[in-house]
Amino acid sequence: MGNCCRSPAAVAREDVKSANYSGHDHGRKDAGAAKKTITVLNGVSKDGIEEKYMVDRELGRGEFGVTYLCIDRDTRELLACKSISKRKLRTAVDVEDVRREVAIMKHLPKNSSIVSLKEACEDENAVHLVMELCEGGELFDRIVARGHYTERAAAAVTRTIVEVVQLCHKHGVIHRDLKPENFLFANKKENSPLKAIDFGLSIFFKPGERFSEIVGSPYYMAPEVLKRNYGPEIDIWSAGVILYILLCGVPPFWAESEQGVAQAILRGLIDFKRDPWPNISESAKSLVRRMLEPDPKLRLTAKQVLEHPWLQNAKKAPNVPLGDVVKARLKQFSMMNRFKRKALRVIADHLSTEEVEDIKEMFKKMDTDNDGIVSIEELKSGLRKFGSQLAEAEVQMLIETVDTNGKGTLDYGEFVAVSLHLQRMANDEHLRKAFSYFDRDGNGYIERDELRDALMEDGADDCTDVANDIFQEVDTDKVKIQ
Repeated sequence: MGNCCRSPAAVAREDVKSANYSGHDHGRKDAGAAKKTITVLNGVSKDGIEEKYMVDRELGRGEFGVTYLCIDRDTRELLACKSISKRKLRTAVDVEDVRREVAIMKHLPKNSSIVSLKEACEDENAVHLVMELCEGGELFDRIVARGHYTERAAAAVTRTIVEVVQLCHKHGVIHRDLKPENFLFANKKENSPLKAIDFGLSIFFKPGERFSEIVGSPYYMAPEVLKRNYGPEIDIWSAGVILYILLCGVPPFWAESEQGVAQAILRGLIDFKRDPWPNISESAKSLVRRMLEPDPKLRLTAKQVLEHPWLQNAKKAPNVPLGDVVKARLKQFSMMNRFKRKALRVIADHLSTEEVEDIKEMFKKMDTDNDGIVSIEELKSGLRKFGSQLAEAEVQMLIETVDTNGKGTLDYGEFVAVSLHLQRMANDEHLRKAFSYFDRDGNGYIERDELRDALMEDGADDCTDVANDIFQEVDTDKVKIQ
């Protein structure tokens, strides 16, 4: 359910004061507005978070949660607190997702490569996950900051990621959202451990169990996710995508739109020809190919990946720099992702409860026999009947997304999830609101300082550099809305 912690600037313990804490709402504009209080977690403390912790500044935010720096009043330990607003939990599925995230973090054994959950508690407005603080920054940012980046370094990172996958699978958990942003370094030391920080989309599984829900981030989705019939093998695919990016700086499956990315994934063509691939070892390329095997039955398991010669001989992997081109690509990919994440969060925040209720009402009217399922034909006729503003192309994308296995029906959760996604991405008004969020002075342009200030709200300490890089990329001093 969003990122659990972001890299904060170093904060001395004596500087963390409860005076900075903005009261029971944890700085959330929507706190206290819920129509009725729901109980999300059972058997946890219902005391206010401030009883045990001093809550300080915001470190970052995701779709559901805002993460704050906090300090244990007794031990003075610096921690991260992710507060998930109950107003954001609009459906029973959302509530269950939070319960599952907490259950999985408690279920997984303590490990140096997984952020540890210290405590989960709940009050009238939010669920609070208090966890280990990671101050070392995101994976790609650390790589870009290093002066020397090699195959050997990429192998070390890959080993950590696949060890996390192996641990999850051993304990009956599919991560389902492996991506570079979900790995942070514990501290700024050169030998800092790399930690998986977000289990918001993870799910328990039993051997042989298959899933159909489309989740994850487009670049990292396995083809069987798009086909809505998958198991734990999807985590190896995602780790393979990360490895490909680590070695060359760009994703293996790329397009201008999410639909284009999905089509590229299903085609499965991987480029090993352009720079720097001719200079990368055959052993590394072999591992990438076997992790990005389209057939999940033939794809390597986590154990087999860790036994692959390239990782077994990681200390002997080429220590020759992969070149400035790879670092430049990683930097570009990372900074544009950060800008996109911010824009999508703004759009999500503008999606009102009323809009969600409208989607629920539309589903009920389409479900004429009240069996909780809408057929594809009912969807088409229903959208026409109720005057949906979705264009024909968007309706087609909706159908293709939810019916890739040809079952011909949508359940309620599928309908709501994809409708929300389409509204966030396709509604011009939402996009204009997002643009206005960045355009602080309302002059019709996003200027360098405005972008820097907007990014700064997420707690990163390199916002000036990121804003400069983005404007250098678009080669202008201002971005204008069309």
